[in-house]
This record gives sequence, C-alpha cells and structure tokens, in this order.
Amino acid sequence: MFSDIIEDMTLHDSVKDRFAHVTDWVFDLDNTLYPRECNLFAQIDLLISTYMVDVTGLPYAEARALQKSYYRDHGTTLHGLMIHHAVDPDHFLRTVHAIDYSGVAAHPLLSEAIGRLPGRKFILTNGDVGHTESVLRQVGASDLFDGIFDIRSMKYKPKPLPEAYAEFFAAHGVDAKRGAMFDDLEKNLLVPHETGMVTVQVVATEDFEHDQVESWELGRTTGPHVHHVTDDLATFLKGVI
Repeated sequence: MFSDIIEDMTLHDSVKDRFAHVTDWVFDLDNTLYPRECNLFAQIDLLISTYMVDVTGLPYAEARALQKSYYRDHGTTLHGLMIHHAVDPDHFLRTVHAIDYSGVAAHPLLSEAIGRLPGRKFILTNGDVGHTESVLRQVGASDLFDGIFDIRSMKYKPKPLPEAYAEFFAAHGVDAKRGAMFDDLEKNLLVPHETGMVTVQVVATEDFEHDQVESWELGRTTGPHVHHVTDDLATFLKGVI
C-alpha cells in the first residue's frame, strides 16, 4: 500500500513538473471542453451531411463518405467544400451550428481547474466564435479565456495545418515553448509538438461508441507527438497545478 502511494506521488510530481514552465494554456473546444459522450457534435455532423447532399447532389451515403474524407484530409469538411465546391463559409457555419446546446452540462470542476491555471488561457477551435460562446455558457466557462481563435481567425485554414497555429501564435504573441495544447484529435497535436508545446490528447471513455464516429476519431496513440492522454480533463488539470 505504502509503495503504491509513493509511486502515485512520484508520477504526480513528474507530470506537474512537465507543466511548470507553461504560461499559455490552449484548448480545443469540441469533444475537449465537453465530453464526446454528450453527442453535441453529432448534431453538427448530421447537419453537415445534409449540407453535403445539398451541395454535391450525391445520395446521402456517398455524400457522407465524401464528408468524412474531406474532414480527414483537409482538417474540416468546410475546408474541403471551399476547395472543391467554392461554398460560402459563413453560410455553412450558420447552417451547421443551428443546434440544441442543452445537452452540454455545466462542469464546475472543469471551470474551477481552468480558472486556477497560471497564465493565459485560449480557445483554438475549427468552429466559430458563436458556437464557442454557446458551449462555454453551457459549461460555465465564459469568463475564463483570454481569447477565442476560431476558423475565421485562421482564415479558414484549419488545424492541423501549420498555418492555423502560426496565425494563432502571431495574433496572441504566444511562445510555443511555453505553451500547452489540449485537443481530442491526435493529428491536431503534431504541429504543437513540433513547435515545442506540451501536448495532451483528451479522449472519450473506452466504452463510448456511436454510429457517427469513425474509429480514427476515437483512436488513442502512443506517438511521440502526444505527450499525455486523459479521459478526465478536470482531474488532469488539477494534477498539473
């Protein structure tokens, strides 16, 4: 029993030490600041599928398959639609964010943990500001962040493209080597790792499954660009401060 306690204390100190230099804390939004299990993004996903059908004229199954390929290959479906179909991004964003946010529960423990982090806190999201503000109101974290850097701020070049991070760093004077990045998708942590940020993948619980979620979206990785993995962000943050 005593040896287990010592081991746990050593692990805690080790993780805490890895964040001791961090002055800028950068968070993805969707499936990161709320659990994937609440299926909020599933609503957006279905609206995107309908949008794909309207734009491409393809049958639903084919349009959905194309949607997923755009998402995988271009960072967002929107980016793929802009490249291949010249869609109006504002129209797209208004359409796919017309959702019910009531499924996102308040999370006072997470809000408290974020509020206690030393330094600045930012949202870096492939969504837009309006969607972000709606989610933060539900979570109870509206007043905790120093800035929201959204898809418009990225000039529609989303994560994981290097341009998205470069625009963010420049806009807010962020020194990546003193930053930490939290994201549910491991591919979005590659550039942060390469630029010197501490990276954390926020994953769903192991038993979570949904027909709308691709296996690669739920995948956990042991790649060198993912430094830490957690399925409980609030508890993880309490352990690093």
